Amino acid sequence: MDDIKITGLRARAVNVPLQYPVKTAVGVVATSPLVLIDLLTNAGITGCAYLFTYTPLALKPVQQMVEELAAVVEGMSLAPYEIGRVLQSRFRLLGNTGLVRMATAGIDMAAWDALAKAHILPLVELLGGTVRPLPAYDSHSMDDVELAVKRAHDAAQQGFTAIKTKIGYPTLEHDLCVVRAIRDVVGEGVQIMVDYNQGLTVPEAVRRGRVLGEEGVAWIEEPTLQNDFAGHSVIRNAVRTPVQMGENWFGPDEMNKAIAAGACDLCMPDLMKIGGVSGWLQASVLAEQHSLPMSSHIFQEFSAHLLAVTPTCHWLEKMDLAGPVLEPVIEFKDGKAHFGTEPGAGIIWREQEIERYTV
Repeated sequence: MDDIKITGLRARAVNVPLQYPVKTAVGVVATSPLVLIDLLTNAGITGCAYLFTYTPLALKPVQQMVEELAAVVEGMSLAPYEIGRVLQSRFRLLGNTGLVRMATAGIDMAAWDALAKAHILPLVELLGGTVRPLPAYDSHSMDDVELAVKRAHDAAQQGFTAIKTKIGYPTLEHDLCVVRAIRDVVGEGVQIMVDYNQGLTVPEAVRRGRVLGEEGVAWIEEPTLQNDFAGHSVIRNAVRTPVQMGENWFGPDEMNKAIAAGACDLCMPDLMKIGGVSGWLQASVLAEQHSLPMSSHIFQEFSAHLLAVTPTCHWLEKMDLAGPVLEPVIEFKDGKAHFGTEPGAGIIWREQEIERYTV
């Protein structure tokens, strides 16, 4: 594809509504702030991707960072690894992390999308895999008992065999009340994962984790500060339930450090933070080498394609953060995600909705 050249890069900031605000033990994400990326080529092919900035405060800085990088990639061949090499070299002194990592990952994702479209293939097939249904769980918030029960009931009715709920209430008793209420409504046939969103100290995480082990939860996610790999290792060795982490690893290097510290039993890199498609592929090699089941964190459209070529593929997280501005390309039924009918990653903009939510 050396004859296909990048001719431009467009970034648009939107802030879209969420059906349910994402409530966590450490804060609330009330809306979904997204930077939409279009990578333009001389072949008339446009690669598409989006970034999730967590807070509207970061929308404009990320949008501007992506736009500034247009001058770096314009004129380059549509070759994601070469694009990544050039971008890495530009930020070697500054460090490719934070908003820089997010922006470069978005460009990487858009480049892979364009490359798959150029070959008229779903991304998974470009990467050497096959389209296949993937196990998926429905990802919920810190909803308290009434809403947690409603959402769990709805998810079970839709065929999901696993549900994640965020906990970290003021007391362990409150955590247990929510988990038990969900169990009562979904029965024993549905797995329940819990996510503390870094909300506990190490001793408190050990205390609560040991009790939660008696409730049969499938994993405990980020029980303490995400960069405290030693603390996660202490928790992991003290509780029976598998410890999950990874959504905040900025690049495969951080993943490698967490693995070396024995911080987790399971891993779930975030596509944007790990370095886009190229970073994910590196992370999947690490997961295979260390026999770590690997799940996704948000970005369900791209993540489905990547999990399908991940040797230790575990769970796809269903959290439709970009749904209002995207045509639906994944069908969730029978506890699985069915995808891969479109060339590329399946990012198809709803332009009228984008105009409506543009910042």
